[in-house]
Amino acid sequence: MSEADLLAHIRDRSRDLTNLAGHFGEIVVGPGDDCAVIREPGTDDSPGGLLVIGVDQLVEGRHYELGTDLDHVARKSVARAVSDLAAMGARPAWGLATGILPDGYAHGDELFDAMAMWARHFGCPLIGGDIAFGPKGNPLSLTVTAAGRMNDGTEPVLRSGARAHDEIWLTGQVGGSFESGWHLRFEPRVDAGLAASASKKAHAMIDLSDGLGRDANRVGVASGVRLEIDAARLPISHRCDSWREAVSEGEDYELLICCAPRHPEVDAPPFCADPPLIGPIGRVRACRDGEQPGATIIDPHGVEHDAGELGWDHGRN
Repeated sequence: MSEADLLAHIRDRSRDLTNLAGHFGEIVVGPGDDCAVIREPGTDDSPGGLLVIGVDQLVEGRHYELGTDLDHVARKSVARAVSDLAAMGARPAWGLATGILPDGYAHGDELFDAMAMWARHFGCPLIGGDIAFGPKGNPLSLTVTAAGRMNDGTEPVLRSGARAHDEIWLTGQVGGSFESGWHLRFEPRVDAGLAASASKKAHAMIDLSDGLGRDANRVGVASGVRLEIDAARLPISHRCDSWREAVSEGEDYELLICCAPRHPEVDAPPFCADPPLIGPIGRVRACRDGEQPGATIIDPHGVEHDAGELGWDHGRN
């Protein structure tokens, strides 16, 4: 089973969770986005705030190479989860961490200290977790759950909100992440995510962990539209030989944002961000007759390519 098939199964089996209410509050967003969203219990005079929760794993040999500096491993384990919060427009608040350590692992103290330090750096101090020891020789596996809150007056920016005629923007370049080491030292785009949610102009957003192609396709499927990306406009790393390589490699951890179209005479991005947004790299359109939602990349020769086939699938790679 591919990762995409398993995720689709989980989404389908979890549809009844949306709007489920109880003593915990109300589930606003369930499986299928970068994070879950819960509206906390409130009162008649004061509605509850929005709690945004995401979880991510880091597996030795899959997400980083054996022998990688332990500080970089700790940093990435936290930053991956924080990047999911950024993709919703949330501000980090706290985190939980679990680890499966190989039997006889000798660096547990050093690893925890580094994870705790980076969690505070990203604004989500670790407040608990769990440790288990696996068979000797098994890969080190770390899981971090990060929770955040929406700033007053803002709503989460979901994958499912893209609209026809929206412009598509990025927070940085794509490709070359493993070769450059960016996948270990990237800075989650929290400020850009906060600016996007505050602007009211961002309709959909996702962080690029599995490659621009596959992740753009996820936005199109969730939104019931087609993202159309111009390969010639992509900010591609000089370490990539082609646009196809750049959109397929993954681990970029930039944000792809679908924003309301600007006035034709306006050259500036739809909102201010640091670093400045790059684009537009394409537009959103309605699906043609018989066409499935998703994403298309148009190469410099005008040939259309299905973006959903370009990217990282953990069940296949």
